[in-house]
Amino acid sequence: MKSKKSIIEAGVSTLQLEAQAISGLIKNINDDFVKAVNLIIESEGRVVVTGIGKSAIIAQKIVATFNSTGTPSVFMHAADAVHGDLGMIQKNDIIICISKSGNTPEIKVLCPLLKQSGNVLIGMVGQLQSALADHADLILDTTVEKEACPNNLAPTTSTTAQLAMGDALAVCLLHAREFNSDDFARYHPGGSLGKKLYLKATDLASRNEKPSISPDSPIKDVIIEISQNRLGVVVVIENDTILGIITDGDIRRMLEKHSNLANIMAKDIMNTNPKKIDKDALAIDALEVIKQNNVTQLLVTNGSKYFGIIHLHDLLQEGII
Repeated sequence: MKSKKSIIEAGVSTLQLEAQAISGLIKNINDDFVKAVNLIIESEGRVVVTGIGKSAIIAQKIVATFNSTGTPSVFMHAADAVHGDLGMIQKNDIIICISKSGNTPEIKVLCPLLKQSGNVLIGMVGQLQSALADHADLILDTTVEKEACPNNLAPTTSTTAQLAMGDALAVCLLHAREFNSDDFARYHPGGSLGKKLYLKATDLASRNEKPSISPDSPIKDVIIEISQNRLGVVVVIENDTILGIITDGDIRRMLEKHSNLANIMAKDIMNTNPKKIDKDALAIDALEVIKQNNVTQLLVTNGSKYFGIIHLHDLLQEGII
């Protein structure tokens, strides 16, 4: 069993080597990098990203990042390419080939084939004297001094550098396309991330009842209305105008202060300055209002009109919290 000290030292050393490798890439954000971004932006085709081994896994991640940020991309495994998958490459596609050495047998065979249709080939490579570098129109240099592996064999630092270079390229493309949160939401409709970007207050409030009562209603009717709708709140309305709200907390505080409830009406205990949000606001913004004001219910309005209620539990159920 390894000692705590040796494990920590190995972990720290790995992160230090990989951090140094990423920092070393800064000097490689050069003219070829700029040309690559502009070519992809101006292209009418897709980005085809290919590689083999660990580089193929990095290629798949880069493709996923490109697609989710507005750059249409497909993954092509370098080994499968020479067995029919070259057919996926279309006339206007730009190809990014990823390899640490640039000299693996599959890459050597693939490079001239990638060039035969006149597509632009971008080589993301860690060896500038290689078959991939020789065939590439543009080079994204991901050279690293050594792998974090103590034998300098297992792809660790090199794949981290590839991943970081891919992220740099994706973010530059994102900025160039002026890709905003609305665009992001369109590509990420599922899960809590998507919901934070597109789910609105109206989507939550429309599922709930709309408890309401008049200002002159007796306290018994107020309690019944709150209990029946199970939202812990009722809105006080007169002539279609919102006068205030009463929460179950207001009821408890009223009971602590008064022993005779016979003459107490809704208007006597309502909060005339309720926290509210417009129905078209994002649900994540509703959560911020709830958190900032330490409340569990939020009044939703349509202009000046009563639209509905959002409860903290609604946000919990949707995974917004």
